[in-house]
Amino acid sequence: MRVIHTVAELRQALQGERTTTFVPTMGNLHDGHLSLVRQAKGFSGPVVASIFVNRLQFAPHEDFDTYPRTLAQDCARLAPAGCDLVFAPSERELYPQPQGVKVVPPPELADILEGAFRPGFFTGVCTVVAKLFAIVQPAVAVFGQKDYQQLMVIRQMTAQLALPIRIEAGPTARADDGLALSSRNGYLSADERAEAPALARALQGLAAAVRAGGLQDLSALEAEAQQSLTARGWQPDYLTVRRRADLQPPTSPAEPLVALGAARLGRTRLIDNLEF
Repeated sequence: MRVIHTVAELRQALQGERTTTFVPTMGNLHDGHLSLVRQAKGFSGPVVASIFVNRLQFAPHEDFDTYPRTLAQDCARLAPAGCDLVFAPSERELYPQPQGVKVVPPPELADILEGAFRPGFFTGVCTVVAKLFAIVQPAVAVFGQKDYQQLMVIRQMTAQLALPIRIEAGPTARADDGLALSSRNGYLSADERAEAPALARALQGLAAAVRAGGLQDLSALEAEAQQSLTARGWQPDYLTVRRRADLQPPTSPAEPLVALGAARLGRTRLIDNLEF
């Protein structure tokens, strides 16, 4: 496995390659990331994983400066997972000048849910992903389904810009107690880690209630799910049920739905989702 730090070197390494599969990450890798790399290995061609903490998707009050940077550890885990190339650029390498050109996703998808609580987040995501796509030029890119809205935004960006890239989703990886794996789980104290699976359970309860009673009392069911976490010491941003197709409020319980949630536990903000 090669570790590459410059755009020029990466382009040289991939020159003439038309079957690359790409797994973009911000590093501090866990088993969920590695499952995406193993999934990528199932396609033909080399597997490239990027490691870059993207300043553009962090608000000023968020954890950009303290986000864990563990390149050596990440590379040691990527090699046995089947990664062929690691692209780990510096900020100066990826943004040699201020990134004035940005990719702004449609507000009806990007300004709701996560976008409502993290303004500008998906513009930062789309901008860096579009730039990485231009550098790597993959045939396939694999994204985790835990970041459900992000996956949808990337799919729409890729389609609307007519990028010749197939977007593949990787199932959410979970710990034995049901907690969705996340790099930010490392911020949790021991007590918070024991409490953290309550978010997944709240989403399971919300989905079960909708399956049992339909959508007539959806607002009340969502409020009840949020209150169940608040009573346990969480600070929920949202627990909601949406259509899988466009993340808009559902109109029929028969259409494919997804329960999505985001909540703070202590200083750590966790997200999760459940299709049903």
